[in-house]
Amino acid sequence: MPILILKFKDSTISNHKLQKGKAITIGRRSNNDIVIENLAVSGHHAKIDSVGDGFVLTDLQSKNGCFVNEQLITSHWLKQGDIINIGKHSIHFSYTKNEPRPKETSGNMDQTMVMDTSKYRKMMSQSASSMPAPKQSAGPRGVLAYLSGGEGEVSLDKKLIKIGKDTSSDIETHGLGVGQTAATVSKRPNGYYISFVGGMAKLKVNSKTIKDSRLMKDFDVIEIGSVKLQFFTKE
Repeated sequence: MPILILKFKDSTISNHKLQKGKAITIGRRSNNDIVIENLAVSGHHAKIDSVGDGFVLTDLQSKNGCFVNEQLITSHWLKQGDIINIGKHSIHFSYTKNEPRPKETSGNMDQTMVMDTSKYRKMMSQSASSMPAPKQSAGPRGVLAYLSGGEGEVSLDKKLIKIGKDTSSDIETHGLGVGQTAATVSKRPNGYYISFVGGMAKLKVNSKTIKDSRLMKDFDVIEIGSVKLQFFTKE
């Protein structure tokens, strides 16, 4: 059966074997078969279905789309050597040695809906240029102060703050089921949002479980794994 190799840049993250009669899903949420922990990836981004002797990739109306060999697709019959790009990750599709492969025809096998990447970007650029530019405002600066599990404050100066057990995280937390990147804090035009990313450990804001994203307010208390933090803003 064909193999899917998930990569980030030149590093291989995982291998996945496709099976006839079974579909696999790709996305940021932990209930996908292939999980990609990246905010550019939708919760349920795409799926691959076994259809007859072949496999079809379908975009699940994701926010940032799916690309195959640098073409934007809505659905695509996968062929030997295809490279799927989802967010900043790539998925390489290949058959095993001496494995029978479906014949490529000029019929349904080529009815892939595609848009050239350069054309797509040009359209996006033209659309954006017709919109008024947002007003720039520095606004108050967000801060997370440790209540437990650490000391001091973390200034939210970066556009994206990562919280998780990975040692590269901006805020390191540990415990049963905590994800490598368990949550993120992002700065948006209207404030600071905390978002659940992955892992079995629950993200709680003011003792309530958060499963997606939430705009934070002054004095919100955030809990995940071994850390407890309080959010506030400074002028």
